[in-house]
Amino acid sequence: MLKLNLDTQAIYQKCGVTAAHIQNTKSRLKHNATDVFWAVVEEVSCDKDVGLHVAENLPLYKGHVLEYLFLSSHTFGDGLNRALNYQRLLTDIASSYIVKTKGSAALVLDTKLGDKLNHQFAECISLGIIRFFKSVTNDEFTATCIDFMFDKPNDVSEYERIFNCKIRFSQPQTTIHFSSDVLSCHSVHAEPELLKLHEQVAEQHVARLEQEDLVIEVKRVIGELLDNQEVSLEMVAQKLNLTPRNLRARLSLAGTNFNNILADYRSLLAKRLLVRTSESIDEIVYLTGFSEPSTFYRAFKRWTGLTPVEYRKSKKGSRELDPA
Repeated sequence: MLKLNLDTQAIYQKCGVTAAHIQNTKSRLKHNATDVFWAVVEEVSCDKDVGLHVAENLPLYKGHVLEYLFLSSHTFGDGLNRALNYQRLLTDIASSYIVKTKGSAALVLDTKLGDKLNHQFAECISLGIIRFFKSVTNDEFTATCIDFMFDKPNDVSEYERIFNCKIRFSQPQTTIHFSSDVLSCHSVHAEPELLKLHEQVAEQHVARLEQEDLVIEVKRVIGELLDNQEVSLEMVAQKLNLTPRNLRARLSLAGTNFNNILADYRSLLAKRLLVRTSESIDEIVYLTGFSEPSTFYRAFKRWTGLTPVEYRKSKKGSRELDPA
């Protein structure tokens, strides 16, 4: 977007994305934020083909464990099969797979969204994948055809220029077609020992994401239970079909514990209710799951150093809260 001279700050502000989020290389966005993002980019740029134009300026995908899996594998096909086992590292919505026929192959970008996949996202990820595949095969990879699920636009000249291959629209899947010969393309960086190491790193990354998933699920259940009753680890474990001991152990592996998650959830909820609503303090005490106002006051003072009333006054007219 910077190469296109787009007003990135305006785009971030309209999307509710912070500079800290952009600069954090480990941060992830929920996929439903994609539709909001692209709608804002098109609005700010006044360019109906902005998805294509951003796509052709995407930085080459390098320096990630998935690239190392390709390079240390014996062939491009071996690397591709391995990388598909760890596609969770890229996105939470994909379950992509390879289809082989006589003389040709295709990467099907299957998602949980079906035909609801944002067309600009599909354009960006397709071109990003093609450029990445060219890089790890020393330019031997060439797309022969690309299928998109969205309807054919009135003008396809930009698609033809940027992708430089046959484009088909209104297809059942987003698919990149290519010659199956490239699957046997040998990697000059192939190294069995490094490959084992890279697979271990990939598995560790996936395990970390699964731990984060558990924390998110715990927060979701806390939200469901909080305004009805006092929440306990035992109640949350039951909702997640886990034993309390198992839940406690898995949260420990994620570097946290139930009490910390509950306190963080209550703290953020209380702050939002104080700033974004006119709910009474008594009602906020109830909504955050405290049985007594005095307990809530002590906890809030511990979280912020302020009383709830002082916090509300200090933030009056401000929305400077953690966007998480």
